[in-house]
Amino acid sequence: MTMHVAIMGATGVVGAEFLKILQQRDFPLASLKLLASSRSAGRKLTFRGEPLVVEELTADSFAGVDLVLASAGGAISKKFVPFAVEAGAVVVDNTSAFRMDQQVPLVIPEVNPQDITGHKGIIANPNCSTIIMNVPIWPLHQAHPVRRIIVSTYQAASGAGAAAMAELRAGARAVLDGQGFTPKALPYPAAFNVFSHDSPIGPDGYNEEETKMVCETRKIFHCPQLLIAASCVRVPVLRAHCEAINIQFDDRVGEDDVRGILASAPGIRIVDDRCRNYFPMPMDASDQDDILVGRIRRDVSQPDDCGFEMFVSGDQIRKGAALNAVQIAERLLAR
Repeated sequence: MTMHVAIMGATGVVGAEFLKILQQRDFPLASLKLLASSRSAGRKLTFRGEPLVVEELTADSFAGVDLVLASAGGAISKKFVPFAVEAGAVVVDNTSAFRMDQQVPLVIPEVNPQDITGHKGIIANPNCSTIIMNVPIWPLHQAHPVRRIIVSTYQAASGAGAAAMAELRAGARAVLDGQGFTPKALPYPAAFNVFSHDSPIGPDGYNEEETKMVCETRKIFHCPQLLIAASCVRVPVLRAHCEAINIQFDDRVGEDDVRGILASAPGIRIVDDRCRNYFPMPMDASDQDDILVGRIRRDVSQPDDCGFEMFVSGDQIRKGAALNAVQIAERLLAR
């Protein structure tokens, strides 16, 4: 079986990753349509050695399309996804537009693939930080229910798009050359700097990124009472997020058990060399499918042996966005 596929937001950083992954995984395509704004219409992108012309995204773009991989921003998805569904396509949406809609499954294939069957034309891709956290936590939660999660993120410029990545490069050059630099894509200079995630702060003091991690995880795990607190920070890294995760289980758990569960779980690679002090790093996680997991250790502040800590790194553009969506599409195809 093959699919007629459209990529919405084809000229963005995630759109480019869609093209790379569809080719690498030899996704069975009957046709591929590239959609973007009028500014990008007419550009040519290469796929499987052949040039494809980018078309302007309109309400009529979805005739004959089976699957839409969407990553063009929440406002664009809210406007155009209904047209795609009405035309008979299934949309895997990578924006925040539909994630918390109770009629829309929010899916990580390693965690809740069964939720795909409940879709009504739209399947939402979770936030990148949520995916990177939940891939390693889920197998542990299945074996030993998790009561509480405390997570601190170290998020790369890639999470803010290609412009932010370019700005980090330009800002670093400016600082090293002793020149001033005024950021545009990000609120503050990213080079040689760290700042709280650049999303609006809610009345509770948490920013949108932190709230997404809490609400999305509860929905994906079907566990509305799960206790989660997040602190999200932007760091001067081009690509791949890191997260320091503290977990409190309902019961006593052994370290060998935790390591064994993680070692056999899908989508995870253990990087945990205490002798060399070598653990997950963005430079190793970039362009990788797996989430790297290390610094696996007991939380010594919890005397009942119910707490563990770990440090993870995952490619925000790949598993945190494009790959997760393509894996959902592969599940759809298999069904």
